[in-house]
Amino acid sequence: MTKVLILGAAGQIARLAEQQFLANTSDNLTLYLRNSSRVADLQSDRVTIIDGDTTDEAKLTLAMADQDVVYANLAGQNIKQQAQTVLKAMHASGLKRLIWISTLGIYNEVPGKFGQWNNATLGSYLTRYYDAAEVLENSDLDYTIIRPAWLTDKAEIDYETTQRNEPFKGTEVSRKSIAALVVKLAQDPTSGIRTSLGVNKPNTDGDKPAWY
Repeated sequence: MTKVLILGAAGQIARLAEQQFLANTSDNLTLYLRNSSRVADLQSDRVTIIDGDTTDEAKLTLAMADQDVVYANLAGQNIKQQAQTVLKAMHASGLKRLIWISTLGIYNEVPGKFGQWNNATLGSYLTRYYDAAEVLENSDLDYTIIRPAWLTDKAEIDYETTQRNEPFKGTEVSRKSIAALVVKLAQDPTSGIRTSLGVNKPNTDGDKPAWY
């Protein structure tokens, strides 16, 4: 049984991961988010809910007490600041294992016309998410950074991964697939340590996502 702290617990991928954690594991979850009413439907004796902001280092450090894994599903203009605060809180609480959701293209690793389209579409978003990832990559944490392709709501788990120094594959992936990868990583403390994983659905190559 693993104790998992989920930051940004009302996010779409996070909600799917929470369902999978409760259905497929014996893990205990602590859900940390700004508005706890958004996860009030998750009634379980394995779930604890904390109202908090991820830039509040003191509260975040308290939330990390006695946890095994931090899964961060964060967003916003201040994503680098959030990464810095998460790092400080993990140091203060003695935690090492972090699963961090980022985005494709932060290393300019997406090739061809799709890469050009992705860079033009996401723009400064990529810079912000690269800066946040850099905070973690320059740290001593046992992090896994997940860089999903463009996300769909398909009810499927179908994905492959690429490493940081490999060209990104495909154009899309389901949120349910990313959630499944998060749960898988949380179950194995040795898997994906200090890696940055691109994640896509196989055979979805193209100039842009098919649904866009």
